[in-house]
Amino acid sequence: MSPSRLSLAPRYRGARHALLALAALPLANADALAQAAEDGVTLPELSVVGEPGRSGFGVASPQGSAPSVIEQPVGQVVTQVGRSGTIDNRPATDIGSVLVNSPGVTVRQGNGARDVVISIRGNNARSTGVTKNMVVLEDGFILTQPDGASRFDLVDPRAYSRIDVFRGPQSALFGNYATGGALAFRTRTGREINGYEIGTEAGSFGYLSNYFTVGGASGPVEISLFASDARGNGYQGHSSYDTQTINLLASYTPTPDNRFTLKVINNQVNADLPARSSLDQFGINPYQRGCAAAATAAPGCTLTNLRINGAFGATVPVTADEGAFGRKDRRTIVAARWEHDIDAQTTWRTQLGFDERNFNQPFYTSSSRGSYPSWNFLTDLTRRGDLFGLPAVGYVALAYNTIDNHITTFNRAPYGGPTLGALIGDQEAVQSNLGGRARTEVALSDQWTGVLGIAAENTTITGRNLAYGYSAAGRTTTVATTDRSFLNVAPELALVYRPNAAWAFRGRAATGYTTPAASNLFITPAGLPGSNTQLQTQENLGFDLGADWTPTENLRLSLTGFYEFFRNELVSQSPGAGLLSYTFNAPASEHRGIEFAADWAFSPGWRAVAAYTFDDQIYTTYTEQLSAGAFTERFDRAGNAIPGVPAHQLLARIGYDQPTGPLAGLGAYVEAVVQDGFFLDNANQLKAPGYTVVNANVHYAADLPGGYARRISLYAEVRNVFDETYVSSAQNLANSLSATSGLQNGAGVLAATTGSVFAGAPRNVVAGMRLSF
Repeated sequence: MSPSRLSLAPRYRGARHALLALAALPLANADALAQAAEDGVTLPELSVVGEPGRSGFGVASPQGSAPSVIEQPVGQVVTQVGRSGTIDNRPATDIGSVLVNSPGVTVRQGNGARDVVISIRGNNARSTGVTKNMVVLEDGFILTQPDGASRFDLVDPRAYSRIDVFRGPQSALFGNYATGGALAFRTRTGREINGYEIGTEAGSFGYLSNYFTVGGASGPVEISLFASDARGNGYQGHSSYDTQTINLLASYTPTPDNRFTLKVINNQVNADLPARSSLDQFGINPYQRGCAAAATAAPGCTLTNLRINGAFGATVPVTADEGAFGRKDRRTIVAARWEHDIDAQTTWRTQLGFDERNFNQPFYTSSSRGSYPSWNFLTDLTRRGDLFGLPAVGYVALAYNTIDNHITTFNRAPYGGPTLGALIGDQEAVQSNLGGRARTEVALSDQWTGVLGIAAENTTITGRNLAYGYSAAGRTTTVATTDRSFLNVAPELALVYRPNAAWAFRGRAATGYTTPAASNLFITPAGLPGSNTQLQTQENLGFDLGADWTPTENLRLSLTGFYEFFRNELVSQSPGAGLLSYTFNAPASEHRGIEFAADWAFSPGWRAVAAYTFDDQIYTTYTEQLSAGAFTERFDRAGNAIPGVPAHQLLARIGYDQPTGPLAGLGAYVEAVVQDGFFLDNANQLKAPGYTVVNANVHYAADLPGGYARRISLYAEVRNVFDETYVSSAQNLANSLSATSGLQNGAGVLAATTGSVFAGAPRNVVAGMRLSF
C-alpha cells in the first residue's frame, strides 16, 4: 500500500505515547538553543538549531522576555524576510510584493487592490478569495480565524520589521489549518522606532498612500503605533479602492518576571471589484477597459447576468460598473498576553484575543453580508533544564478558539447601485477547536539536535443553512444542517546536524491537518447555497531534507527537498461565471519539489539574492464524476497535475548600494519575478500562461544633521518595466460534459468560461519619501 493511502491516525499510534511522555519531562536552557539572526536579512536565515541571540519569530516582546520554543523552533525551515530591500527602500504596496522574496511562496491577486492570496508550497494556490492551509500570526497573536480564513487587507507591510515564513506541515506547532506552513509577522517595537516617522507614496493609476509610525520606551512601558491611508483608481476598470489601517503594539513590564502585551489592529476596506474574465477575454481586453455599460461595452468585456426581478426568470447582462460590484469590509482584533517567569527555568504565557470579520460583499450574481466574531485563547509553559543530562527545552500548550458565523446571501438585482434581490441563503454556524501541543528539543551533542513534537485537537462544527429558491409558484426552502466532529493528531520529528559553523544538515517528518470550514459545508457543486456536509479533514504527511551552507558572512545558500503525501485534499473550483466556488475532497495526492535560496554580497556594495521553487503536485487517487442532461461519466484524474499550482517560480535580484563617500546611501537594483504557467482544470486541458515581470528600483537614504528631522529616505520604482500582460489570479474551472454528446467539453469551452481571470498590473511607477524624527 502506498504512503498516500495510509491514514495518519493509526500510523503514529505508537509514537504518540513516546512523544507525550518526552514532552512532559523537564527541559533545557533556551540560551543554548536560540538561533542567531539579523533583522533585514532578505533571504533565509534558517531555524535549524538554536544559538544565542535570536529574537522570537513574529513576536515583538517586551525587554526581558524569555525565549519560547514556539518562538524559536529548532529543525524548521524558516525564511526570514526583513526590511532591507523588501520594505525599507521600496514602495511595498501590499504584502505579496514582500513575500515573493521567500522560496515556496505563491502570490495571487485577491478581491481588492491590497488583498492578496498567499500560499506556501502551493497549498493554497487554488484559492482566489481567502488564504487557507496556513496559520498567520502577528507578534505571537493568531490572525487566522477559527474557520481557517486569513485575509491580508489588514496587513500594511510598512508596519513590520520582519516576516518569518514556515514551510511544510506545521500542525504540531500551530494546530488546525497549518497544513502547508505558517506566516509570522513581527511589528516594529517602540525601541526600534525610537521617535516617529511620516511617509507618503504616489504613483500610477491614482495611487496615494500616507502613513505614520510613532514609538518609544519609557521605564516599564513601550509603545509603537502605525497608521496608514491608501487609495487609488486601480489599473482595471471598476477597481478603485481606499483602505485604512491602525496597528498598535504596547507592553508593560512592572517587574522583571511579569510582562504584559497589548495588540490592537483595525482595518477598513472599501473596494470596487472588476469582473473576472475568461482566458479568451483576457487575451482581448485584459484590463477590462471600456466596460462602463453593457450597451456600449468594448470587445472582451465581461458581462454578468442578473435576474431582472432579483428572484427568478429573465436576466439582463450588466458590467461591473452597472452591477456596482464591490466590498465594504472591516476587521478588528484586540488581544492581550501575560508572560510570567515562574522561576529562572520556567516561563508561563497566557493570551486571549477577540477578532471580528465584518463584511458586505455585493459582487457578481450574489451579495453576502455577515459578521464572524471569534475568540482565541492560548496558554503555554516553557521549561528549560536537562533531559538525561542533555540540555533541552520543553513546551506544552493548551489552545481553544471559537467562531460564530452568521451570513446572509442575496441574489443581485441590476442597476441602481448594489441593489439586493431575493434572499437565497441564511447560514448560521459555530466552529470550535480545542487541543493540546507538546514539544521537546534536545541537544544530543555539540553537533546534533533532536526534536519531538505532537498536537491533538478536536474540532466541532454545528450549523444550519436555509437555501431559498424562487419561481412563479412562490418560494421553496431547503434546509441543510451539520453537526460534525473531527479529531486530529499531528506528530513531528526533526534532526539537525552541524558538523561545523559553515554547514547545517536537517531532516524532518511532520504532519498537518485542515478541517473543512462551515462555509465549505453549505455550498453545493452547483455553486449555490445547499448541502456539502460530507467533506472530510485534509491530512498531510511531509518529509523535508535540506542543507544550509554559510562559508562566509557574505554568502548564504540553502537547498531543501520536500515530499508530501495528502489524503482528502480540500480542492476548490468554480462551477461557472457568477457562481460560488465549491470544495471537494481529492482522496490522495502528492506534492514534491525543491526550494533554493541564495544571498551573496559578492563585492563591496553589491548584493545578489534568489529564491527558487520547483513544485510538482499530482492527484494519485481521484475519480471525478460529471453530469449533463441524461449523461453521467466518471473520469480518472490520477497522474494529472493539481490545478492552480505553477511548477517553477523564481525571484532574482541584483543591486548596488554605495557604501562610502558623498553618495553613500544611494542605491539601485533590478529584479525579475518569474512564474510558470499552471493548469486551470482537473483534466489539464487549459493552462494559464507563465510570465516574467521585471522591476527596477532606485533609492537614497541619509542622516540629516542639525535639522528637526533625523533621517530622510527617498525611493522610486518602475514595476513591470517591459509592460508584460500576465495573469495575476485565475480561478480554477470545473470540467463539464456536453449535454448533447455526453463527451467531456474541451479546452475551448473552458477558455470561454468567464469568472476566472484577473490580469496583473501593467507598467507603473511609484515613488515615495519618508522622514524620521
